Amino acid sequence: MPEPSLYADSSHYGGTPDAASPGGIPHGWLGTTPPPYPAQHAAEPSSQTGTAAASAIPLDYTQVRAIQQLVADKLAARLKTAVIRGEQDRQELGRMLIAEEIGRWADKRVMVGEPPPTPAQERVLAEAVFAAQFGLGRLQPLVDDENIENIEINGFDQVWLSYADGRLEPGPRVADSDEDLIAELQQLAARAGRSLSTADPRLHMTLADGSRLAAMIATVPRPQVVIRRHRVRDIDLDGLVDLGTVDPVLAQFLRACMRARKNIIVTGQQNAGKTTLIRALAHEIHPMERFATIEKEYELHLHDMPHRHPRVVAMQAREGNSEVAADGRPAGEVNLRELVVDALRLNLSRIIVGEVRGDEVVPMLQAMTTGEGGSLCTIHARSAKHAFERIVTLCLSGREGMTDVFGYRLAASAIDLIVNIRMIDETHLGGGRYRFVNEVYEVNGMGEGGRPATTAIFGPGVDGRAVPRHNPVCLDDLRRVGFELDLLSQRYGAWRHPLHTIVGQR
Repeated sequence: MPEPSLYADSSHYGGTPDAASPGGIPHGWLGTTPPPYPAQHAAEPSSQTGTAAASAIPLDYTQVRAIQQLVADKLAARLKTAVIRGEQDRQELGRMLIAEEIGRWADKRVMVGEPPPTPAQERVLAEAVFAAQFGLGRLQPLVDDENIENIEINGFDQVWLSYADGRLEPGPRVADSDEDLIAELQQLAARAGRSLSTADPRLHMTLADGSRLAAMIATVPRPQVVIRRHRVRDIDLDGLVDLGTVDPVLAQFLRACMRARKNIIVTGQQNAGKTTLIRALAHEIHPMERFATIEKEYELHLHDMPHRHPRVVAMQAREGNSEVAADGRPAGEVNLRELVVDALRLNLSRIIVGEVRGDEVVPMLQAMTTGEGGSLCTIHARSAKHAFERIVTLCLSGREGMTDVFGYRLAASAIDLIVNIRMIDETHLGGGRYRFVNEVYEVNGMGEGGRPATTAIFGPGVDGRAVPRHNPVCLDDLRRVGFELDLLSQRYGAWRHPLHTIVGQR
C-alpha cells in the first residue's frame, strides 16, 4: 500500500492540531497516520531589507576618527585622576566626552557659516564615535542587526552578509583601506588582551555580544574576517519546536533523555545549529545543579544566564604567548584537554564541551563513562553514523599507543545517544535555509566487527525530518522520568508545518 501523501487534506485524518494532550502533542496524531499539515505552498518573499543602507544619514569617517582620537586622549587623561568603578563608568565618561566634542564640532560649523547639524545627525555621529572607541567601529551596526547570522569580510571593501532567512547580500565598507581594517582589528585584539601581527597573524575571540570572530592577516592576500553571530541564545526545547528544529514528539523524547541523565553527542556540519541545540538541552538541567561548560571560545554563554543556571562553571581555553615553555608549548597555554581534566576535580555533576576538536575527546569520553551521566558535547560529522569514525580519528590524532579498537570501545561505553542536526540550504536556488534534527541513534555497547551497536530511534521521514522508528533499549529509564511511550507510535511525527523546499527529499 503506498504511503499517504505528506501534505494531504487534514480532514481525512480528523486531527485537531489546536487541542493538545498532556504530553504536549495535538490529539488525533497518535497512530500511523501523518499529521494534518496545511497544503504546501511556496515560501513568501521576505520584506526585510539589508543593512547596507541601514542609515539614511551619511557619515564622514574622517571626522569620526578625528573626534574619536580627541576623546581617546581626553579619556586617558581623565582616567589618571577619576575614580572609575568598572567598564560601565568608563563608557559613561566616554559618552560625556563624545557629547562635548560633538558640541564643539557643531559650534565650529556654525562659526564658519555652515548649517548646524540636526539632532539626528549628532546622534548618528555620536554612536559612530562611541563604536570606534568602545565597540567594533564600522562593524558595530552589522553586529547589532539581529537578522544577520554571518559577516564575511574579504578586505575592507568586500563584505558579505548572510541573513537568517537565507539571503546573502553585499554589505558596506568596514574601513577605508585594508591597512585601516588591520589597525582596527589590532585595537580590538589589544582591548581583549590578544595580539594580531605578522608574527601572530591569527585572531580568534568572542565579542561582547557573544559572537565569534576569526581573523587572518599576512598569510592571505587581504585581511580575512568572519563573524558568526548566535542569534538564539536563551532557548529551550519548546523554542526549538517553534523554530522547526524538532517536533513536539522529539522534544519530549530529548527532554526525558536529559532528565534520565543520558550522555548525548550532537553531530552535524558547520553552521547546522549544534550549539543552539546544546543550549536547549542544557535548559533541561535542574537550575541548582553544578556543571561545567568547556569551550575554545565562549559560545554557549550559559554563565551569562544566571536566572537559568546560577551554579554553572564556565571554562575557556587560553592561547599561549610568544615564549616557549619547557615542554615546547607556548607559555601560558591551557587547552581543552587540560580543562576537561581540571573539571573532574570541581565537584561537577555534568560536563558540556562546546565542540570536541582534538585529543580532548579521550578525557571527555572517560568523564562520560565515570561520571553521573548527562554530559553533552558537539562534534563535526555528516551523520550520526559518521560520529564514531570522527571520534576514533580524534582519539588517534594526539595519543601515542591509542588504537582504533580502544577508541570504538571507549565511545561505545560512554555515549548513550547521538543526535544529528541537518541544514538544507537552497538559497542558491532562490529558496530558504532550514535546520532540523533528522536522526537520533541509541548506542547499545559493542556490536559485531568491533564497532558500536546502534538503534535508530528516530530517522528521516519523507521530507528528511526525524520521525520515530524504534523503541529505545533505555525505555524504562525514560518512563521513570515521565516519558509517554505512546509518543513513539507516531510514525509520521508531529511536525507542525511542512518544509517549503524546492527540491524534494524523495
